[in-house]
Amino acid sequence: MDKLKSLKVKIFLDAANIPDFKKYRKLPFIKGFTTNPTLMKKSGVNKYEEFIRSVLPMAENRPISFGVISDDFKTMKEQAVRLSRMGNNIYVKIPIMNTRGESSAPLIRDLRSEGIKVNVTAVMTLKQVRQLWGALQNETPTIISIFSGRIADTGIDPAGIIKEARKILKRHTQVELLWASPRELINVFQADEAGCDIITVLPEILSKFHLIDYDLDRFSRDTVKMFYQDALSLGLKI
Repeated sequence: MDKLKSLKVKIFLDAANIPDFKKYRKLPFIKGFTTNPTLMKKSGVNKYEEFIRSVLPMAENRPISFGVISDDFKTMKEQAVRLSRMGNNIYVKIPIMNTRGESSAPLIRDLRSEGIKVNVTAVMTLKQVRQLWGALQNETPTIISIFSGRIADTGIDPAGIIKEARKILKRHTQVELLWASPRELINVFQADEAGCDIITVLPEILSKFHLIDYDLDRFSRDTVKMFYQDALSLGLKI
């Protein structure tokens, strides 16, 4: 795990399952937490504030992000204020736009001016990063989540977008860039190389961390053994 110790990027657990929070929260390299409605839907969460109160103590004052669940900016602001009051370590997730494509930059500016920490989500373009520039003029801590996994799903390398976003935001030292929606373990190291401050990691990826620096010759033999044993168990014949 020496390779893991050398990373500058901070690893946040991305989950909505209480057992996952309990299992992974004590790992020394977990520096924060995030969640989202899609993960909550998969986990069967339907009482939002009850869920927040359950996982908030597990964060132990580490950063944790919870999102608004409205599509109009007035209600988003009301929800953001309510969420922020539930814990000093809470970052309120605000989407980069609403479902009509209207920019949330004015809302983000207003929330930050009131000292509310914001996690801007679903960011995918440098145009969106530039639109945020004017909303980031004070010292309130802020996270910008660039959905790198979804960018990669379109055949575009997200690392280039991350590096350019870092240049655009270089004067905003209170703003952290987050590599969101990673698809595989290598993304952790790509995020580090690209200059990301944070990467969110699902439990499925965390379960592979024991393979970091694993000997590839041994891994190759393990794979051959797996195929052989599976063939035997199926009774395959030629």
